[in-house]
Amino acid sequence: MRPLICCLVLAALLGLCLACPSPCSCSTKKNGRLLAECAYKDLQEVPEGLSANVTILTLSANRISWLGKGSFAEVPEVQSLWLGYNQIREVEPGAFALLVHLKNLDLSHNKIADFPWQDLRNISGLQILKMNNNRLAGLSQDAFRSLKDLRSLWLNDNELTTLAEGTFDNLPSLSQLQIFNNPFNCSCKVFWLKKWTERTSVSITKGGSTLCVAPSRLKGRAVTDIPDHHCIAPSVQLTYLSNLDNTIMYDGLTLSLHCSVAGSPPPEIRWKIQTAGRRVEINGPNVARDGNVKQSQEHFLVFKNGTMAIPNFSKEDEGTYTCLAVNDVGMQDVSVNVALAGSENPAEDLLRDDPQAGHFGGRSCYKEVEMDPSGVGEKLVIVYHMPRESKSGAGGALPRVHLGSLLLAVSTVL
Repeated sequence: MRPLICCLVLAALLGLCLACPSPCSCSTKKNGRLLAECAYKDLQEVPEGLSANVTILTLSANRISWLGKGSFAEVPEVQSLWLGYNQIREVEPGAFALLVHLKNLDLSHNKIADFPWQDLRNISGLQILKMNNNRLAGLSQDAFRSLKDLRSLWLNDNELTTLAEGTFDNLPSLSQLQIFNNPFNCSCKVFWLKKWTERTSVSITKGGSTLCVAPSRLKGRAVTDIPDHHCIAPSVQLTYLSNLDNTIMYDGLTLSLHCSVAGSPPPEIRWKIQTAGRRVEINGPNVARDGNVKQSQEHFLVFKNGTMAIPNFSKEDEGTYTCLAVNDVGMQDVSVNVALAGSENPAEDLLRDDPQAGHFGGRSCYKEVEMDPSGVGEKLVIVYHMPRESKSGAGGALPRVHLGSLLLAVSTVL
């Protein structure tokens, strides 16, 4: 009697392990993995009733159009999931997030335009990802960041016009990449891809078919053949503008800095200002051609030619002024620290405030003085003024202020 009971229990357990929806066929592979074969069954959704022990789930060539957050809740152990050749348009965030054992995911030949890339953060063991032949128009820069074991990535035959720099970084195991047959706009935003392909050991399948669709001058040309001279990283120089020699002013000092940039495409100029009391970022000019200030409350006047003027420069305006040159290839910046001193010898003020600081000569800066963008040391402009006695006329005269020389110093403290 006892052997019969044991057999019945074993049969019941085996039946539970092999629970299988009627449209599917389920079996145990030689390696002990459970296979649920549900392909070519005209299914419109992921079937219910699958065994929790299924490790291989084939749902290819059905009519599934939607994947919800709980679509795969019954198969948390699945390692291979095949969903190619369906009609999937929508994938809810969380649809794959719990499949932490997943190693192979095939979503090719569907209609996916938007994918919850954050779901991949929990699937760090993924080795093969097929997203080809969909409608993907863009990828987030960190879409694959957590996939340390990813070996093969298929993105061909989508609608990708560009790829963010660094998209394939942090993929140490990647050995095969397919990105052909995408309508790439070969602006300098994808120039990084050319450089990456030149140094990577990853096999880029059908690399010659990775062609530019735009701009017109590069149409039909391989992405890997974008001419170098079309894309040059920015360079930047910062100069102090001064014509204040022997100038008498009554309305305060206007400090002017000029940012000269070069690169292809022509870089945009941005400013960052850090004073003791505030932090300001200015992305582009705020003074129109007619002289009107676009942001009337802005104390810092930025012109299209790269010049910044700070009217009525005061102690509150002391701080670090950074000019950034930005284009599609990259970014470069250079900074200068500006301080307002109150004595006839600002170098002594500097040394008194910071005994470790040094300076180069007492050279007056009445002409343009270039701030070395090499990044060695810390650039410092000291602005100082000397009150001068003035004769009082009838009714009293305004106090006269003589603007003294400006000193360019380089701190020895790195």
